[in-house]
Amino acid sequence: MTVRTLVRRGLVAAVLIGVAGAGALALAIDRAGPAPRTLAPYIAKRTSGHHAFIEGAGRRVAAALLALDRGADDMPPPALSLAAGAQPQPAGQEAAAGSGAIGVATPDALRAALRAATPGDVITLAPGTYRFDGRGIDVTRPGRAGAPIVVRAARPGTVHIELATLEGFVVAAPYWRFENLDIAGVCPADDDCEHAFHVVGAGHHFASVNNTISDFNAHFKINASGGLYPDDGLIAHTTLRDTHPRATTRPVTPIDLVTASGWTLSANLIADFVKGDGNGVSYGAFAKGGGRNNVFERNVVWCEQKLRGYPGQRVGLSLGGGGTGQTSCRDGRCITEQDGGVLRANLIVGCSDAGIYLNSAAASTVVDNTLVDTTGIDVRYPTSSARIDGNLVDGPIRGRDGAILHLGDNRSAAMWRAYVGSHPVRDLFRAPQSGDFAWRDGAPLRAETDDVTRPAQALDLCGRPRAEPGVYGAFADVGACAAPGGVR
Repeated sequence: MTVRTLVRRGLVAAVLIGVAGAGALALAIDRAGPAPRTLAPYIAKRTSGHHAFIEGAGRRVAAALLALDRGADDMPPPALSLAAGAQPQPAGQEAAAGSGAIGVATPDALRAALRAATPGDVITLAPGTYRFDGRGIDVTRPGRAGAPIVVRAARPGTVHIELATLEGFVVAAPYWRFENLDIAGVCPADDDCEHAFHVVGAGHHFASVNNTISDFNAHFKINASGGLYPDDGLIAHTTLRDTHPRATTRPVTPIDLVTASGWTLSANLIADFVKGDGNGVSYGAFAKGGGRNNVFERNVVWCEQKLRGYPGQRVGLSLGGGGTGQTSCRDGRCITEQDGGVLRANLIVGCSDAGIYLNSAAASTVVDNTLVDTTGIDVRYPTSSARIDGNLVDGPIRGRDGAILHLGDNRSAAMWRAYVGSHPVRDLFRAPQSGDFAWRDGAPLRAETDDVTRPAQALDLCGRPRAEPGVYGAFADVGACAAPGGVR
């Protein structure tokens, strides 16, 4: 055998070994490896405080990883024209004079009306600004099925409620509905503005529709009290955001739902929830604590729309969140954090961590969601099981630590691609990081649809019937989401 032949065979063998090694590395990254956006801050932290050369190298490596994974960081904040969150059209109908209509024009008058309310009353705030300091606003008079008590503005954008209180409306009675209001936390310290709404105990069948709420740690806090559970609530067409990172070690989650069951979160806009202190972990919304049958559908979650570049981990939507202490769980055990939860037709964008995270969430349904610029869908622990179908994921779909996944027909991207700057799902859109989710070359069509995971009249992100033939993700034509429709 000639030397030339030996060299040629040696080179071929080296190439094959290199390819095999790269394949093994890619497989390991896909199974359990961190995303570049997760690894980058770790590298920067571990090299900080060392020799200037090491520290500088660490910063450069971290910046390169972030650029490969998330793209340029110098773009202006994306503009959203999607019909999610609060809309300019008023929700509901104003009560006619003499049929439970109550007009108020001052903070004291509002408190008095809430204390005296009876089923079917419609409390309408006159246009203006209402400021509350010190103590929260107790809501203790019950409405009833078919005759809720309504607190509203006649038109969105005309009533501004400023809360310099630890908690705003503390709803401990059933059948209350709040609509068309603009509510802002105005506390000097973020620790002093916890919740705009605390729905607790007997506050079942609560509804928030077409409200705009900003600058709280947990805009909605929902939990049991005295053995009673505020089940069967609704948060719809509501905009939730913060204008600055929250300087607090307390939980930062615009919708913090614990122990309650049967809630629907629909067509909301949740954005810019950054926890500046403590562990730096925040969620757009979660349901945990042993509840059942909670539904998150047709929401737009943009973790970092205007508040970008801050340290910490932002997760989009979660069943299970970070877990719950046993004494706070509905069954006193929390063998599972959630049962029968549904995540359907949501658009989740721009998160420094997972777009969807399931933690001890049994019998979950995750269908028709679109995730862009997140670390994908993460299902964790043996108590988690999920049917996952029809999703369009700019990243991987992964089960960890014994989780059970029933995978249907999804379109996703392997984790290793982010390490080389390859984003085949993200590239389906024209300019998603600028808020343009029009298809670059037409919608990605599915060969078939698993209708077992969908209701008979399933709607897409835009509130329209699902397209036929089926399309991966939350919508077939994002242009249909831009025209605001009526709010019910």
